[in-house]
Amino acid sequence: MITIQNYVQAESLEQAWQLNQKRSARVLGGMLWLKMGKNTVGTAIDLCRLGLDTIEERADEFVVGAMVTLRQLEQHPGLNACTRGAVAKALQPIVGVQFRNLATAGGSIWGRFGFSDVLTLFLALDAKVELYKGGVMPLERFAALPYDRDILVRLIVPKTSCRLAYEAMRIQRTALPVLTCAVAQTGGETRAVIGARPGKAMVVRDANGLLHNGVTTESAAAFADYVAGQVPMGSNNRGSAAYRSHLCRVLTRRATLELGGRAL
Repeated sequence: MITIQNYVQAESLEQAWQLNQKRSARVLGGMLWLKMGKNTVGTAIDLCRLGLDTIEERADEFVVGAMVTLRQLEQHPGLNACTRGAVAKALQPIVGVQFRNLATAGGSIWGRFGFSDVLTLFLALDAKVELYKGGVMPLERFAALPYDRDILVRLIVPKTSCRLAYEAMRIQRTALPVLTCAVAQTGGETRAVIGARPGKAMVVRDANGLLHNGVTTESAAAFADYVAGQVPMGSNNRGSAAYRSHLCRVLTRRATLELGGRAL
């Protein structure tokens, strides 16, 4: 059970940041990623009054507020048109509609969970995060940072990064993934993002130019082998390291062929 001693709906980001400097404080999103168990929160900080629950489509980017729900992302026409449905495909298996109606983009990214479809997806989209004090930085850099007391304000997704394909393996349809995989192309660069390994999602770029001359069955297989060789895997109750390495090859090859418009 979680005990909240003081609940505050912040009137400004500055107020939220000031309150969050105490170790006993916690910024609330949908509260769905909090660990079960006996826990006391000194001050629960709610960002619901700060207008961070919208997705703004601009000429060259999408701006996603931290309080946007996963369901809003899943159903957003612009994001799904830009990614050819990859956003919906990545998010639909996450637990259930009721869960996605509450879980937020900000909470999902801030947590930097190893099992996160959301982190894998937004890394593939080459997204940036905007922090209240830390400013704007690439999500890839943010994901590697230790936790601090800043406030995640929004995500920024460039439209030039929307060409991607998403794959995941689950034991059951709405279970946590055994492995997640996204392959994306931006400005001639191809990168794969592998998550639920079971560590945090990591980015692997086609540094050897294996896909430089286009996607073929052979080049997709070579890229998949390269990616699997670059990503450390671990074991847990959902799968062994060896099984994840095998899945990495299969899913990366599949996503690469899909991205190249070729039959699987």
